[in-house]
Amino acid sequence: MKTHEPVYDGMALSAKLVGLAHWSHRDGWLQREFKTDGWRTTMLVVNAIAFVAEAANHHPDMEVHWGSVVVRLQTHSAGGVTDKDLQLADRIEITVMWRPMGKFPSLEGQPGAWIAS
Repeated sequence: MKTHEPVYDGMALSAKLVGLAHWSHRDGWLQREFKTDGWRTTMLVVNAIAFVAEAANHHPDMEVHWGSVVVRLQTHSAGGVTDKDLQLADRIEITVMWRPMGKFPSLEGQPGAWIAS
């Protein structure tokens, strides 16, 4: 069913992407590639994204490779990028790139660059 949600593109979308530095707009989709240190981390990233997406009931397309995950978001029912996609992109970014800091002084964090970008 077609929805009437506002769809962003061009300058309006560029303005919305200011806070999502690693995300881009390509062929009507929001897109982000996460480069990992290998298969195990790639699967952790995929599962973290799957959990967040299922909780949001808004599901991205993903390409899964040995050392990377490409995430694409679009609201199919609206025919483009909507607030749903921008909000889910933000949540994915926060979840995948989270590292213990500040209020988590006892957690030392994963050593090395297990997620490069």
